[in-house]
Amino acid sequence: MQALLDKAFARPVVAKIRDFVSQNDYQAFLIGGYVRDLFLYRDSKDIDIVVEKNGIQFANELAKYLGVKKVAVFKTYGTAQLVYKGMEIEVVNARKESYTTESRNPAVEQGTLQDDQNRRDFTINALAIKIGNKPELIDPFNGLGHLDQQIIKTPLDPDLTFSDDPLRMMRAIRFACQLGFRIEEKTFEAIRKNAHRLEIISQERITTEFNKIMESPVPSIGFYLLEEAGLL
Repeated sequence: MQALLDKAFARPVVAKIRDFVSQNDYQAFLIGGYVRDLFLYRDSKDIDIVVEKNGIQFANELAKYLGVKKVAVFKTYGTAQLVYKGMEIEVVNARKESYTTESRNPAVEQGTLQDDQNRRDFTINALAIKIGNKPELIDPFNGLGHLDQQIIKTPLDPDLTFSDDPLRMMRAIRFACQLGFRIEEKTFEAIRKNAHRLEIISQERITTEFNKIMESPVPSIGFYLLEEAGLL
């Protein structure tokens, strides 16, 4: 485990981020796809960072530290993006989210790392590693175990997860296809139950997820799952 945690910072860009955090007073964590892919021994093309408080300030100061001049800021969600040597870095202020039935765009308020992990789509994407000289894995939903078991499962009640953001149903099938995982039974039943909710999602976003399913190693699995779930 320690060797993998150390490997998380083996890339020069991530080592620089760790050095920046070590020199400043931030509580920051690697999260999402970068951490998931680390434990799957897959390359990741981007880095997601959660910061407890002052996420946009963190992004601006990190950009200055890295010598990056352009930072894209999205104040509504407390997020910022920058690109360093071809690697996209997204910084998110740890947050809570609440939804209305008509939209997948949440109302956002400041939160903790735990709040941010609660809002993640799947347990395997809620894995976090504390950035610092002594990296620590934070895995409240047994995401590491689900990686070993090759399971797609939501951190919280799947009915709520998919009703809040129905695009996550497409993402569940996409990850099942890309990774060769199976969707946990209760999670798949919740997709069936909430399939009608997909109609509030824009065609553009649906098409993006559909295309990613088509690009997976065995897209026929995706078609089967979409049909079985009532999404096709």
